[in-house]
This record gives sequence, structure tokens and C-alpha cells, in this order.
Amino acid sequence: MNNKLSTNSFVLIIASLIFGCRGPVKEADKNKAATSALSLHAGDERYMAIDTKESTVTWQGSSLAGVNPHKGYVYLSKGELMIENGQLKGGTAEVNMNTIEDEAHRSNNNLIKHLKDPDFFDVKQFPFSTIAITKVASTNTEDKQITGNLTIKNITHPVTFPAKVEVKNGLVKANGKLTIDRTLWDIRYRSGKFYGHLANGAISDSIAFDIKIIAKK
Repeated sequence: MNNKLSTNSFVLIIASLIFGCRGPVKEADKNKAATSALSLHAGDERYMAIDTKESTVTWQGSSLAGVNPHKGYVYLSKGELMIENGQLKGGTAEVNMNTIEDEAHRSNNNLIKHLKDPDFFDVKQFPFSTIAITKVASTNTEDKQITGNLTIKNITHPVTFPAKVEVKNGLVKANGKLTIDRTLWDIRYRSGKFYGHLANGAISDSIAFDIKIIAKK
């Protein structure tokens, strides 16, 4: 991948892009939130657009034993961060799931085709994932705990993850690490929670995301 992307959504496939979860948000509320959250606020000085070319999201998954890990990338299609008094207060990000790539930036191989099919992200039916930041708690000037609503396959759950955020000279640099339980988003392929006979064939339920976000006025 040519170092794009992940998310505010922090984003990834931001993605491991990963936390305490409640039940899914109701469909009507979810659609309303996604529509309003992803509209950029042109002319509002508090909002800074995410640079999708400079931002990156890397993902990693593995077997249940942690062996045979797979890594790769996924890219943001749009997003924005809300800054007030030099501090991150909110934001949104949208991930284009069709941009999933492996570690060598390849997208036309069996691994990536499988990740895009209904066993995993069902990209044809659900081409976009989103994250909307609902709370930012400060540990110190740069260290934050970010909470947001992550939507994958039209299923929404809250996530919380640590991030370092620097706001300086009209530029925001944010780096976060997110790990999710994929089964909460109905990604059950070879999950030991649902298929007890898999033995060494089970795949870890955890997907990890390393997220690098650059936003500018």
C-alpha cells in the first residue's frame, strides 16, 4: 500500500486496529449517526481533514496459538478530527474495505480475496467501515484514551484504545493501537467460540490495528 490510511475512527481495518463492548446500536440511530458524523464541516476552524495519503492503518491476525501471523494494510477514504484549544475532542473516519492489502501490498491473492468474502468482512455487501470518536480522556499532554463507536458489517460496538496525539502548527499527528474481538462484528470464521472441533485450525478472535493519522487544516 503506498502508505495511505486505518481509526477516527481510527480507523481500521484501522483499523486491531481492541476493549469493553455494549450491545449493538440500533440501526436507525446508527445510520443517522454515520450520515451526520461523516459530513465534513467546511469553514469550521475546529475541524481538520484527515490526510488519507499520509495516514496508514496496519492490521494483524494469527492462529489461536499466535503462529502463522498475517499482516497488511487498509486505507481511509475520508475523515476529520475536531480540535478545541489545541486538544483532540472528537472526529470520524471511514475505511474503504476494498483497499485491504497484505504485507507486500498485494491485493489479488487468495488471502485478501478470502478476507473480502463473507467468511470475514463481506466487502461486496459492506464496502465501508467507520469509527466515530465519542470521548477523549487525557493521561497527559499527548497520551490519550480514545472511545468511539466502531461499525463493521453494519454492526456497531464501542471501543476504547490508547493513542498519542500531537497538535502543533495546524497539524495533528495521532498514533493508536486497537485490538478487537472480531466475533462481535459477526466474523466467526474458524473461531473457537463457535467451532469447538477446530483444534490447531482455530484462528484467533483478536485483530490488532496500528493506526497512524495525519490531519491538516
